[in-house]
Amino acid sequence: MSSYSTVLVGTDGSDSSFRAVERAAEVAAGVGATLLIACAYHPMSAREQQDAANALGGEAYKVSGSSPAENVLRDAAERARKAGADSVDTIAVEGDPVDELTRLVKDRSVDLVVVGNRGLNSLAGRLLGSVPANISHRAGCDVLIVHTTGRGSKR
Repeated sequence: MSSYSTVLVGTDGSDSSFRAVERAAEVAAGVGATLLIACAYHPMSAREQQDAANALGGEAYKVSGSSPAENVLRDAAERARKAGADSVDTIAVEGDPVDELTRLVKDRSVDLVVVGNRGLNSLAGRLLGSVPANISHRAGCDVLIVHTTGRGSKR
């Protein structure tokens, strides 16, 4: 069995995805690999920006220095370092999570993708396909599906 040199994990800022980040960090630390943490996002439309401004009492939402995706990545990287990862890289990518993660596998020569199991047992996941299931079919490298929801998700 070969060792992993680059481990990729995606996060959306949810507790479930942060549990996958922590597990990916443990794996990366255990084999001395670089951990690449990705956050795929879709930019807000003008309508969504206006709705957000209205929800804030009419004040426009202004990003100064960081975006929501960058904030998620900063939190994820901190968790990864606390879980033992020494070499951590982050990237925010615009697009569909499955498409962007599989693209990163190729572009960054990823050896292992770590994803949470959220969506595998849902009705929508069974009908439309879930991120973990789609990644496992499209990644072209090893995939570790971590139980981040339900029984056994607490570590």
